[in-house]
Order: sequence, then C-alpha cells, then structure tokens
Amino acid sequence: MSQMMQNVERQLREMILALEIGPGERLTERWIEGRFGASRTPVRAALLRLETEGLVGRDGRGWTVSPINLAELEQIAVYREAVEVAALRLTCGQADKSAIDVIEAMLDSCDENTPREEWHRVGMDFHIELARLSGNEFLFRAVRDAMTRLSRARWLEVRDETALGRAWLEHRAILAATRLAQADEAARLLSAHIVGSRDRLVTSLANDRRGLRARGFAVVAA
Repeated sequence: MSQMMQNVERQLREMILALEIGPGERLTERWIEGRFGASRTPVRAALLRLETEGLVGRDGRGWTVSPINLAELEQIAVYREAVEVAALRLTCGQADKSAIDVIEAMLDSCDENTPREEWHRVGMDFHIELARLSGNEFLFRAVRDAMTRLSRARWLEVRDETALGRAWLEHRAILAATRLAQADEAARLLSAHIVGSRDRLVTSLANDRRGLRARGFAVVAA
C-alpha cells in the first residue's frame, strides 16, 4: 500500500465522516487528484477501499458519497448488539480488568469545556476499545467497522446536554458491571444502550430529513 494512497484514503475518509463532503455529493477522480496532488492510481485505490466501508459508491463513471440510510441504521443496531454483547461477555470472563481503567479515563477526559468533536470521538472509542478488551480480533474489527459506518449519522444526531449526559452515565454503568464480572447485567445494560441510541438517532434523522436535504445531505428511508 503506497504512502500516497494511504494519505488520500485517510483524508477523504475524514472529510466524509466530518460531513465536509455531504451524503449524496458527487465525487470525481479528477477533483480528488487535484485536491490531494495525487495521480489516478492511488486515488482509485483509495476510493475502492472507501467503497468497502460503505462510505462511497459508484455513480456511472464517477463516485457518490453514500447517503445516510435509515434502514441501514436499524440493521447496524441489530448487528452491533450481537457482536458487542458477545465481546463484552468475553471481557467479563477475563481475570485482568485493569484495562477498564483506561476506558474510564477516556470518559473522565470530557467535561463542559471539551469540544463536540472530542465528545464524538470518545463516544465512538468507548465501544471500540471495550470490544478490543475481549481479545477476539474478529469481534473487535466488527465493532470498529460498525462504528465507522455510524459515524456520519452520529454527527447529525440532535444531542442536547441531557442526552449526552445520559449516554455517559450508561457508559459508566456498563463499565462498572464489566469490572465486577457481572456478565448478564453488563450485557443487559449494553443492549439497552445500543437500542436507545438507535431509537434516538433514527427519530432525530427522520424528523429532520427536510432540513438535512436543504443542506444538500441525502437521507433515505430504505
């Protein structure tokens, strides 16, 4: 994998996830080449990798940033619940729980002065790092992929301080049960957290589809 391809892939992914390039927006290889000073081969390779992540898709001879799909968000929640709960049960069965302190420190790092971007990143990393503790590489990768696919939608979620505070309290409760090796309770809390997050996200996006379209963002129901 060339350094140029990695750079193009990373920067394009960041722009898509941060909504600098909106859902439904058309992309051309020529624009990307000019934007990043890259030749056609690494640009095309980067686009192919982003296609496997579901972030872009082919549109005739060009490419389009994938729309946010409400039906897909529902399916991802089911997928997440299966793989994250499986990973969490493995973590609860392990003797050494010291790594949980690192995740708790991540949550502690956010306060009223923390930028929204950091809250967003830490919220994503909570789930990814918790899955990493399972020691199962396949479950870890599955959770990381699911959270990547959710990232753009999470940026658009209407989250006031109350909603954000509730999510952090739920994260802490999951960690506490995991630390005590209470697998059933930890699994119950995690499942409720994932389902609640899905319901809030889908409702928020469905209610705001007209406003999002006015901003040029594509949100589809199925």
